Formats: sequence, structure tokens, C-alpha cells
Amino acid sequence: MRHPVDEEAVVALTRDLVRLRTVNEDGFREAPAAALVAGTMRSFGWDPQVTEVAPGRPNVVAVVDGGGGPGRTLAFEGHTDVVTEGDPDRWSVDPYGGEIRDGRLYGRGSADMKSGVAAMLHGVRALQLAGPFPGRVLVCALVDEEGLMLGAKHFAGTDLARGVDGAIVCEPEEGEICTSAKGAVRIRVDLLGAMAHGAMPQHGRNPLPAAGRLLVALAALQEELQKAHPAHEHLGEVYVTPTVSRAGSLDQINVIPARATVAVDVRTIPGVDHAGLVERVRELAAEAGDPDGVATELSIVDDRPCVEIPADHPLVTALAAAHEDVLGEPARYGGVPGATDGTILTRDAGIPTVVYGPGGKWIAHQADEFVEVDDIVRCAHVYAAAADRFLR
Repeated sequence: MRHPVDEEAVVALTRDLVRLRTVNEDGFREAPAAALVAGTMRSFGWDPQVTEVAPGRPNVVAVVDGGGGPGRTLAFEGHTDVVTEGDPDRWSVDPYGGEIRDGRLYGRGSADMKSGVAAMLHGVRALQLAGPFPGRVLVCALVDEEGLMLGAKHFAGTDLARGVDGAIVCEPEEGEICTSAKGAVRIRVDLLGAMAHGAMPQHGRNPLPAAGRLLVALAALQEELQKAHPAHEHLGEVYVTPTVSRAGSLDQINVIPARATVAVDVRTIPGVDHAGLVERVRELAAEAGDPDGVATELSIVDDRPCVEIPADHPLVTALAAAHEDVLGEPARYGGVPGATDGTILTRDAGIPTVVYGPGGKWIAHQADEFVEVDDIVRCAHVYAAAADRFLR
């Protein structure tokens, strides 16, 4: 069954969303995009719930009842924030122009993931226009995915979330059905020494050599973890990546700093115990500080588990069949190299999640980000067909 997707409207909505600068940084937030999403929902006859999870940061959720009696509840999820465009001189187009050239729609958030938001709205609208269906669909446009995922965390704590049987997260995955996503642990280590004059280091405790030893130890820890946990079919290797190393001041090179900070971004695959991993980093930090009498403090900035859904789960099989029906080719499977809001929905609300959406997997956050116009339309059709199969 081909559902009546308004193909011109889904592309137009994507362009309108891209033209709104909803960067996840101070001063620019998601409210303009949330207002456009809510207005579009109202034009469909839906009654969106708009909930501020932080000032100027509204989640928008609509409940679409199928009118065909009781049944499952399916959620579609996307986020309305984007990362910064960076240096505009690196772009060959206006990052917020929504320009279409040679079949590609350009702009920050075109792939990640305003096209996914537009496609899920119009996909569900097409499902509704095709006639009654059992159960209901939640259409969720949430905030702060590019930050601490405040929108997903808030939604996961609601009564609506507790009734969801499955969720399709509409992130750009280049036609792959992503049944797994890497876990992430972000760790901060503060190394506490004692300030002294650079000419008299014997009177201080320099945390910088300890930070250096810790960085070397983290590289060895990555090798240890990769040997203990072979590469995952779709997610690849475990990575332990130092991303911040900070101490002292270039304005006072003659001062031994009292404190150094190392931050590390660990990306995990199924089988890696996060609690054990954190304790191992704590031990390595202490060992690095001991030779110079440097104390250490460890804090967890964020902890997101690996998530995985079986390939034979009804949500996955419905999505795969819809993909094959619409595209005329076998479904391809993959994994998400980072975390998505789906990670939070699974962790906090126990919702089975799968990730599938328009746009290339690797184009997100780059200059000249784009999405193929045909891909937006295809995904809207796939969403409608997948929902139809899952709910029936």
C-alpha cells in the first residue's frame, strides 16, 4: 500500500526548519523550530503538547489515535536542535538558506536532523489519511539531543513514554536500519597538586607529569579493552579518547599549576561493564598521581549505555519490510557510532528503539551538510509503511 505522503510539503517543511538557526548554545535554542513543528501538527488537526524542559527549550509531542480500536503504541522521535555551523567561510552555501542544488538540500541540520523531523510528521500524517489503524502513534520533537539530551530524559519520565511499545528514531543513517548504538561514558579527572614557582619546583607538586602518565595509561587501557572485547559487527571497536587536557596559563609560564584536568570520552560496545571501566580509570588516575604526591578526583559527566534490539523484533521487521516495499531493495543493517535520544528512551523508559532516517551517516556536523531531497521523501513513505505494519 502506498500512503499519500505530501512530497512537496515534506521538502518545504525541511527547508523551513533548516532556515531557523536553532543551535545548541547560549542564546539560540529550539523554540522557533518547536513552534513551527507545533503549528504543522495543528494544521493536521493534531493537538500537540508543548512542554518547556528548560527556559526556551520546548518538547513538542502529539498523540495520533488511529481510530481503529486498541493496539500498540509506536513513537517517532527527532530533535530540533543543531550544532553550530562553525566558520561560515568553510561553507559554499548559506548554512541557513535551505538551498536546493542538484537534488540536494543544503544547510546546518538538513541531515541531522530536520529532514527526519519533517519526514516523521508527514509520514504519520499519510498513515492517518490512509484510513483507520489500530493503536496510536506519538510524534515527538525533542530538545537538546546535541547536548545532555534533556528533552529525551524529560519525555522518558512521562506517563506517555511508559506506554510506548517501540520507537523509531529518525536520525540520518544512509538507508541503514541501525539496531545498535554505542555506549558512552564521559569522565573528568582532576589532578590536585600544589602551586609553586617554576624556578623552585621542589616546593610544589606538579600535576602535569601525572596528567601525562594518565594519558599514556588511557592509551594502554584502550588496547586492553579492545583485546578483551572484539569488534562488534556494526559498532566496531571500543575507544578511549582523551578530549581535554588543561592546566596552567600561558600568561604565567613561570608558575607550576595547582590543578590539571583530563577529560576522556569512552565509547563502548555490548559487553563492556561501565561501572568496572570507571573504577579502572579511577585506579589509573591514582597510580599516575602517586609518584608526585598528586591527589585525584574523578567525576562522571555522563553515562549512556549501549543499546541493542534484536533483528527479529516486530519493530525491526516492520521497518525492514517497509524499506523493501518502498525502495525495492533488501534492508541493510548497521549501528550508530554515537548515542542518540533512543539511548535515553531505552535506558530510562525501557522503550525498544531502532534508528533510521534520511541523510548520510557521516555528513552530520560538517560544513556543506546536505540531504538528498529524494531521501526525505522516501523516508516519509517508509515511516508510514513501517507504522502501518507494526500497528496492524
